[in-house]
Amino acid sequence: MQADEISERVIGAAIEVHRELGPGLLESVYLACLTLELRSAGLHVDVEVPLPIVYRNLRIEGGYRLDLLVERELVVELKAVRALDDLHAAQVLTYLRMSGKRVGLLVNFNVPLLKQGVRRFVLEPGRGTVR
Repeated sequence: MQADEISERVIGAAIEVHRELGPGLLESVYLACLTLELRSAGLHVDVEVPLPIVYRNLRIEGGYRLDLLVERELVVELKAVRALDDLHAAQVLTYLRMSGKRVGLLVNFNVPLLKQGVRRFVLEPGRGTVR
């Protein structure tokens, strides 16, 4: 399955969760429900995946965790905040670089329409980032 198709399926599942629950809950609730929705759709989902930092060729554990890794391909970072900002985008881009993955989604559930809270990121080797 290609990253584009995975992204579409994750966004569709997130929309379903948002329709059912609406905005205003904790991120952990959305994480649990989206995980359930994605697994019910037959997708492989890893939750809170440890992401070590490599510093001077040393691996440092425990620093970061990916909220979701879908189909071992797509990084998904969930938020339940008033508004997404540049720091949230930087977090996803850092996770992509550190994990060696190419595509990521940033999903904020604290919006009236989920479409307003979704940002997709693609890391293009040698070309920087395309959003």
